[in-house]
Amino acid sequence: MRSTPRSTTPKKLLTSVALVGSLFGLAACGGGDGEGGAEGGGSSSAAASQPASGGSSEGAQAAPEDGQPSMPEPDVENVPEVVATVNGEEISGEEFTTAYEGQFQQMAMQSQMSGQEMNQDEMKKQLAESMVGTELLVQDAKEQGHEASEEDINAFLEQTAESSGVASVDELLATFEEQGFSEEQIRSDAEKQVMLDQSIEQLDIPKPSDEELKELYDSSVAAQSEAQGGAPAEEGAEGESAEPETPSFEELKPQLEQQVTSQKENEALTKRIAELREGAEVEIKL
Repeated sequence: MRSTPRSTTPKKLLTSVALVGSLFGLAACGGGDGEGGAEGGGSSSAAASQPASGGSSEGAQAAPEDGQPSMPEPDVENVPEVVATVNGEEISGEEFTTAYEGQFQQMAMQSQMSGQEMNQDEMKKQLAESMVGTELLVQDAKEQGHEASEEDINAFLEQTAESSGVASVDELLATFEEQGFSEEQIRSDAEKQVMLDQSIEQLDIPKPSDEELKELYDSSVAAQSEAQGGAPAEEGAEGESAEPETPSFEELKPQLEQQVTSQKENEALTKRIAELREGAEVEIKL
């Protein structure tokens, strides 16, 4: 058992906590990139939290005359008043819509960059499943006796602001409010994450081995080399190579440990969700 410090950047704090493990990542808010690997895209259910691309382009706008595709709009017209019930607890359409709109812009930008069309029906189904998984985890945390005091919530928001490069909690709240998230929702999501963190600390997650870290390092270096295409490095003004030197394994080890740990946590949470889902009464109404 161990408690792992969490590196948090706020983007996903407020995609309704549906993205538990990667609850943050202020990339779209101007606070820096989220971490790669599991932390970059994985929430409690890493796969479920990633909306799919491909299929129909529902809600997309026609391309303008200059040939550049315009940004599609989130299709939330037919979202029901109650999106799902989980053991009698409701996930409201309002909460779902806020979460969907919160992550839609990023997914639309990724779709444009990749050239793939967006399947909004599939995206909404995956988000609903992810929110159900989060609700199951929150209910489980409460049953285990975990709770978050006002002091815990404030400390969590202070940590989030600091790790995001935001000057204060007030500025953090203002950033989210500009995106349509109320302070009440922010604090509610923070409360849930505090309880989930308490649950994670009780999971028996093995510490990453040096072999795992070295394997990740080698694969990352190989991927970087492949991305560069083996092209010769450009020379600088004095004939020196302009290509940046690859950091050593020891230099990157702390980040590698954090990435592998996050992945292990995500896997453990995904497994726990599956266990909880087996005995749960769940209805998704999308």
